[in-house]
Amino acid sequence: MRKWGVWLAISLVAACEQPEEANEQAPAYTKAAPAYATSGDRRMPPGVRFTDVTDASGIDFEHETGGFGQKWMPETMGAGAGLFDIDADGDDDVVLVNGTWFAGHEEEGREAPTSGLYANRGDGVFEDVTAGSGLDVSLYGMGITAADYDADGWTDLFLTTLGANLLLQGTGGLRFDDVTDRAGVAGSDWTDDEGRHNPEWSTAALWTDTDNDGWPDLFVTNYVHWSPENDLYASFDGKQKSYATPQQYPGSTPRLYHNRGDGTFEEVTEAAGLLLPHAKSMGVAVADFDSDGWVDLVVTNDTQPNFLLRNQADGRFVESGMAAGIGYDESGRARAGMGIDVTALNGDGIQAIGIGNFSRESMSLYTQTAPGAALFLDGAGRSRLVQPTLRTLTFGLKFLDYDLDGYRDLLLVNGHIEPGINAVQKEISYAQRPQLFWNDGAGGLIDVGTQAGPPFAQQLVGRGLAVGDLEGDGDVDALLSTNGGAARVLRNDAVDAGGGSALVLLLTGESPAVDALGAVVHVTNQGRKQALTVRTGSSYLSQHSLALVFGLGSASAAEGVVVRWPDGAQQELGPLAAGRYRVTTAGAIQAAR
Repeated sequence: MRKWGVWLAISLVAACEQPEEANEQAPAYTKAAPAYATSGDRRMPPGVRFTDVTDASGIDFEHETGGFGQKWMPETMGAGAGLFDIDADGDDDVVLVNGTWFAGHEEEGREAPTSGLYANRGDGVFEDVTAGSGLDVSLYGMGITAADYDADGWTDLFLTTLGANLLLQGTGGLRFDDVTDRAGVAGSDWTDDEGRHNPEWSTAALWTDTDNDGWPDLFVTNYVHWSPENDLYASFDGKQKSYATPQQYPGSTPRLYHNRGDGTFEEVTEAAGLLLPHAKSMGVAVADFDSDGWVDLVVTNDTQPNFLLRNQADGRFVESGMAAGIGYDESGRARAGMGIDVTALNGDGIQAIGIGNFSRESMSLYTQTAPGAALFLDGAGRSRLVQPTLRTLTFGLKFLDYDLDGYRDLLLVNGHIEPGINAVQKEISYAQRPQLFWNDGAGGLIDVGTQAGPPFAQQLVGRGLAVGDLEGDGDVDALLSTNGGAARVLRNDAVDAGGGSALVLLLTGESPAVDALGAVVHVTNQGRKQALTVRTGSSYLSQHSLALVFGLGSASAAEGVVVRWPDGAQQELGPLAAGRYRVTTAGAIQAAR
């Protein structure tokens, strides 16, 4: 793995005058000029490539579906991936969630599979530290989200499962204690027609401060009422069993847990207006769509209308997905919503909701009609996303600036649920290649996978996706999980390939909001505006790094940087040279690894 070795003394930066606090050395994430080709007035995609560095990374992880020939529905779902700094050393570590065997179908002679924890050495090479960490327990895991919910300085983990969920409290370094029962976040039960009690099947989750009291609350989505006892027969060819679809099962409401600030949570789902029993949810993202300082939630549902949960600033949410135009597609049908992300694509304050859907449905790109508007229109066709995503089944997705030009691009992770799909739908494959779309700055998202390196030609049964700067060189790398297969690490070579400069900010808030969840950073350079929010969630069952990466293009510094902290306070950092910094509410700016 490469290691970024060039450091820029901030006191010598000629491009701008730095604040007095920024007197340490910061990595200079910059090149002379991005190597963009042009055709007349139109920009063309850069020659930035990704490299599969899984073998060299030290991450050796295989996902277990638990399948034993009966084609039970959970086997298709895969599991998520997470990037977060668990040991507080400035580098993002890796968690990969795993499934396990179903009861009565254990494999003799093998240790039960567990999730994996990998510590980052600082250069993108990882060490397996799962044993004794608290993550070395066998469960049918689905998703992951992380935050310091108790404000003790250590990252805590929450895993969703097909069963009781798991809250792991960080105790320092790379060790966790199971505090699920004491905290009250294991989840709820449902009762089948025979009177049997079954745990909810939880999928995506995120930490966010829903009531602006400083403490991170926990939002958990649930899928359908499935159990081994009520498994239904389905067949896509009329001859043999196939994996069932969610239409055959009742839905399951999401849950909201209010953080009491003492290590325990109160379930407030019904009081918050979030009792939505028809939900069949697979993804959730947080955004403040109307810029009122209160977080809203957007939830994908599989064959049910998607939700837009508008925060009423009084402890309640109102579900307005249908009225907002994101519930259905343009034909009035509910799609099979999987992963999700939210971004402002073009620096105009207009937010777009990207949703991965089933094959033959294409991706959704619901875009606000104006900044702060409560109405969205699907702009996937206008952005050239329909045709390239019509055959794929998209799970993980993320808007990211992979070439550091200041525009948000799009990365998709794809893979079907039915191994034999090609026998009945000749144009659809089970394993599918990931996709990378370049933002041309004029409203188009252009499929550049064929020129972005071998990883985008490799067929995978993709599921989770998490992105972050794994080796500390300023560009954004990717971690992919697969269903019943190996995880993949994709190194972004933007900096070495002549991509743009990068400004990377890690925010530290005041207790109890130590992760600064909900803080918004506005960056201005070369007449272009960018805004990113510190948040968890998004993608599919996964969590990205909390570090905010701003591409600066050919500029060596951002002309203006303004932080709006979760409590509403604004902090102007002034011009800031390309590099990696830690920023605190006290106004301190320190170079970071």
